[in-house]
Amino acid sequence: MSWGFLRDLLSGVNKYSIGIGRIWVAVVFIFRLLVYIVAAENIWKYEHDEFECNIKQPGCENVCFDHFFPVSHTSLWALQLIMVSTPSLLVVFHVAYREKREKHHNQKLYKSPGELDGGLLCTYLISLILKMGLEIVFLVLFYKLYNGFKVPRLVKCDIRPCPNTVDCFISKPTEKMIFLYFLVATSCLCIVLNLSELSYLIFKYSMKCYLKRDIKKCQGSKRDCHKSGIIGHNRPAAAGQFHNSCPSLPLHIQDKREKSSLLT
Repeated sequence: MSWGFLRDLLSGVNKYSIGIGRIWVAVVFIFRLLVYIVAAENIWKYEHDEFECNIKQPGCENVCFDHFFPVSHTSLWALQLIMVSTPSLLVVFHVAYREKREKHHNQKLYKSPGELDGGLLCTYLISLILKMGLEIVFLVLFYKLYNGFKVPRLVKCDIRPCPNTVDCFISKPTEKMIFLYFLVATSCLCIVLNLSELSYLIFKYSMKCYLKRDIKKCQGSKRDCHKSGIIGHNRPAAAGQFHNSCPSLPLHIQDKREKSSLLT
């Protein structure tokens, strides 16, 4: 199987990711994809041929192998890698849509088409949630299909056409179990990285919105205080103007008031 498309996808997503997202890309590419290609495929390559039972009844080995390994480990891991990496396409498509929109309108509509803000931020958060969900689904699927994360040396099978309970032996169980634990651990690490990135982005942009709202409130209160100060400052001046603009009393009325004041 050629994994070039997955490599190109991960390298494309790496351009639009923050620090934690780049660590996730490195873990998927180095500790999962390369380990799968170099080691895991070779270990499970001949698992069916090396599965042996202590009876040569025709069809017994095939039926027992299908019962204990309904899906090959390598096939399920390959499907997991593809499915977990697919949500990253949402981010790539959204950035491509932004670039096409700018080209269509022939003007700059965004600070940068790959900057995490607005709709692209929502798309990025959705992709993180989908990746976490898919990782958890595949871990549960592994556990249910193989009755845990262990590879036994011996399994007992009594399914027809086996005439009785037979012992079947799995090749290289210790080596397989080590790689199984390693791939499960890297899957859990990817879940932790996705959860950390999701929490960081939600906290970061929540604080950003909160600070913007506080700044607007402060600016609004300053504007109100400034207006009230101007009104308060203008009131005495208006009163003085009103007093000065009042017409003076006639002279004979003024003389009468002065005489009355002298008598008192």
